Amino acid sequence: MKKKNWMGTVFSFAKECRGKMILSVICAIISVAGSIMPYIGVYRIIILFFNGIQTTDGILYWCGFCLAGHLIKVIFYGISTTLSHRSAYTILENMRLAITERLMKAPLGTVLNETVGKFKNVIIDRVETIELPLAHMIPEGISYLLLPVAVFIYLCTINLPMALASLLTVPLAGAVYAVMMRNFGKKYEEFMEASNYVNGVIVEYVEGIEVIKAFNQSATSYEKFRKAVLSFRDYTLDWFQSTWKLMNLGGSILPSTLLGTLPVGLALYMKGSLTPAEFVMCLILSMGIVAPLTSFTVFVNDLKSIEFAVITADEFLNLKELPDTGEKAVLRNLNLELKNVSFSYEKSEKEEKKVLKNINLTLPERNFTAIVGPSGGGKSTVAKLIARFWDVTDGEITIGNRNIEEIPLSQLTDLISFVTQDNFLFRCSIKENIRLGNPKASDSEVLKAARAACCDEFILKLEDGYDTDAGVAGGKLSGGEKQRIAIARAILKNAPIVILDEATAFTDPENEDKIQKSIAALTRGKTLIVIAHRLSTVKNADKIVVLKDGHIEAEGTHEDLLEECEIYKKMWVAHIGSKNWAAKGGKA
Repeated sequence: MKKKNWMGTVFSFAKECRGKMILSVICAIISVAGSIMPYIGVYRIIILFFNGIQTTDGILYWCGFCLAGHLIKVIFYGISTTLSHRSAYTILENMRLAITERLMKAPLGTVLNETVGKFKNVIIDRVETIELPLAHMIPEGISYLLLPVAVFIYLCTINLPMALASLLTVPLAGAVYAVMMRNFGKKYEEFMEASNYVNGVIVEYVEGIEVIKAFNQSATSYEKFRKAVLSFRDYTLDWFQSTWKLMNLGGSILPSTLLGTLPVGLALYMKGSLTPAEFVMCLILSMGIVAPLTSFTVFVNDLKSIEFAVITADEFLNLKELPDTGEKAVLRNLNLELKNVSFSYEKSEKEEKKVLKNINLTLPERNFTAIVGPSGGGKSTVAKLIARFWDVTDGEITIGNRNIEEIPLSQLTDLISFVTQDNFLFRCSIKENIRLGNPKASDSEVLKAARAACCDEFILKLEDGYDTDAGVAGGKLSGGEKQRIAIARAILKNAPIVILDEATAFTDPENEDKIQKSIAALTRGKTLIVIAHRLSTVKNADKIVVLKDGHIEAEGTHEDLLEECEIYKKMWVAHIGSKNWAAKGGKA
């Protein structure tokens, strides 16, 4: 993996909050200055006592000086951390919005090839790990770094040898930490891979729990889940245990500043080059260096967590987009045409890998065209290529003699309504789910579309009618009900090209005629493309295209195909036979 300037990536999302971040740094520096003031005040009080000139006014003055320093530290630290938190959450928001925007512009196949667990892990968990270090790194990191420097400089003004002696344990502890961190990058990368895997298994287990229970596979599936969690636990513990000895050793050496300052201070005092007041103050200050440095070591891990979070997020931030022209295309008509179209989901030149092979098809404007055929023939792929969920591998698709790759995505989206058999509803009211087809539609227009899609009768039976919450992913509605909601949404969009990909697959028999009549009435004057297995729903199409193994076997009307296409005839006989069987209640 090529390492990028991850700090540059983070701060590229901080344009609107750079002023706050700069002000946060300034406040953090002022806070550090306030932290030094109590040391100065204590030193002056010690001198007063050692010189025998202590007075109430003098002691109170320096106590007030210490208190003022503490207040400056607290107030400006609070301002700094508030500004840094606001900046951090702004960066998080911008990163998440940028990732989701990128996903919308990427080919659908690129998105579908990733697991839901990885999306959740990156967009929610990994991006979230940036917040805590980023929010605290500015005020606290600056404090933990500048405070020891400031204290050391102050020690130098008192006595240079004592200042150097106070740093005796720093290189020793640094050497221990360096040994501990020698393979930190590799270990952290493995840790992140293990984390991604266990997140994916958890999401897969939760999403598939219905299937697991239905097929009584709970023990097998839970075992996979359990092993993933235990493996992650064992790896994490092994890594931590391998560092505990060195971490404790470094943590023991670093605070032991008296090992340097005490003997050096006594020697200097015996020579008369260090006063008792200076000796005491140097001991106090040397211990003041350690605590911030110890805390600063924590930021090494925090910086690594940010780096890996940004590198992982960067994969999604740089997903290849579908090429999009910004100029609105002028279309003379809406005739659709596929010219020598071939397509493969994989990057391969091999013919057997291609789902579609040299498809030539004309779909006239305002006509009803059905695409049928055996499963796996490429029917849904044709529909998705027309909607430009992917770009074709070879050939071209045109609307009004204009290659759809030359039509802006926003314009193409306005031209096409796409309804599939897997319909997603958001967790909001049914009314708002339908209104997604046209956010500017009035309530009366929403109700009209719902009635046209035969939704009105079941929606009014719900407790809150059109204001009923659809539940997570539409979980409160049946498959057939969700389908009709999706059809209503497409009707409301009122796009000139309508693609129904098995959109009536879950329609119950008693509502099938009503659905077909409403679709026929409301798509009159539009270009209608229907992908269907249930041939009775498309027998009135202007043209039916039979697709098999990525090739067009035949095309024509229902009557033409019954006479001329053996595949279609067999499909029709099988379909009618299954309908008659269902009408008899499943009895032979």
